[in-house]
Amino acid sequence: MKIKTISRAEEDYTRERTQDLTKVHRNLDPALHPLANAVEYKRAVNAVKLERVFAKPFVGDLHGHSDGITCMAKSPFRLNSMISGASDGEIRVWDVPARTTIRRLVGHTGSVSGISVATHGDACVSCGNDATVKLWRLQSTQYGEASAARDGIADQQAVETYEGKSAFRGVDHHYKKDVFVTASSTVEVWDHNRSEPINSFSWGADGVLSVRFNPAEPDVFATSGTDRSICLYDLRMGSPMRKLIMQNKTNAIAWNPMEAFNFTVANEDCNLYSYDMRKLDIATCVHQDFVSAVMDLDYAPTGREFVAGSYDRTVRIFPHTSGHSREVFHTKRMQRVFCTRYSGDATYVLSGSDDMNLRIWKAHASQQLGTMLPREKRKATYHKALVQRYHHVNEVKRIERHRHLPKSIMKATKTRRAATDSEKRKHKQRLAHSAPGVIKNVPARKTGIVSELE
Repeated sequence: MKIKTISRAEEDYTRERTQDLTKVHRNLDPALHPLANAVEYKRAVNAVKLERVFAKPFVGDLHGHSDGITCMAKSPFRLNSMISGASDGEIRVWDVPARTTIRRLVGHTGSVSGISVATHGDACVSCGNDATVKLWRLQSTQYGEASAARDGIADQQAVETYEGKSAFRGVDHHYKKDVFVTASSTVEVWDHNRSEPINSFSWGADGVLSVRFNPAEPDVFATSGTDRSICLYDLRMGSPMRKLIMQNKTNAIAWNPMEAFNFTVANEDCNLYSYDMRKLDIATCVHQDFVSAVMDLDYAPTGREFVAGSYDRTVRIFPHTSGHSREVFHTKRMQRVFCTRYSGDATYVLSGSDDMNLRIWKAHASQQLGTMLPREKRKATYHKALVQRYHHVNEVKRIERHRHLPKSIMKATKTRRAATDSEKRKHKQRLAHSAPGVIKNVPARKTGIVSELE
């Protein structure tokens, strides 16, 4: 029996001196390719067209809640799990790949307003309008039970219950200690082993709406209040550090996980504002495009993008330094979005709305999921580089930016744009016909700020 084997010398298909780079088997002399630029431009146009053709961001939904979803939390130690709370007091632990409920956490008698996963992912805390905070144990056996049927889902009771004096509106757990912070009429710091708060902060606000710990500096956290304020606190200090008063109320706060000093806030004026905590007198960026109040946001683990959900029934993804969104998601049945989260691998985006559904979206709408061959990966990388190289050309830019939007949002966008343009013209005319120095030209990154206190 004869066996023939295919063999080849490594020098035939790799470059000299470097045995890891593929040899180019074509002549790169520009004189031999007089139409190279035209061919490359045509490839870029075709690549951006194919990107729009294959843009199908919606992956699926998680249904099981019987009331509107108000909050979500993800575990930093498990990529396949998500926890959601609803207005009827029900909390569900989800197996996202299997799209099934693993556990029901039963105990709240009012709407669940906040959830946060504890230090090592083995527990979570939740708060609600019933003025209680509950501590739940998340055993490792709960994750991966994809075959659990809905009728066979087990109900789980809380391990500890902490009583408050008023309704809670937000909670966040410390990244390293068994400590969590709640937002109610005041900011209260709790320990797992004590039934009363170990510390309390207040600075003029009648109520605190949200609270979020800094992932890089774990003892620092930020809150937003009903008096349109954003406050910075440190657990090692006995009093708040700094306070910023804005024109409108802030609904949610998210810290950039890769840049410890930067955070972004979701505001009632349809915009999001990014700040550097070292210099709060001006925003580093103003993120626009929503036409109604922004309810929640969450940063990607890379720190380069964040996702936000709005009362106008859309979900948008923003680059952290861009004033406009690069992607917008919407469906006919999706209602007002109250919570959004990035997945742990930055591949998916999850949104919860008051139509009782959790929806899963691809972070990149045209991304091919699943295993790809090396040639497919090289082709996708080449197309992405082509679009990036020609993104300033009008035809490529027009196709890349085009998105279909509901008619109501298009009308609201035109109305807002007309009002904004009118204000700009009026300010420009006043500036031109007034004495020098009478009217100051205030940048847009500073117009939303009223004052800063220390």
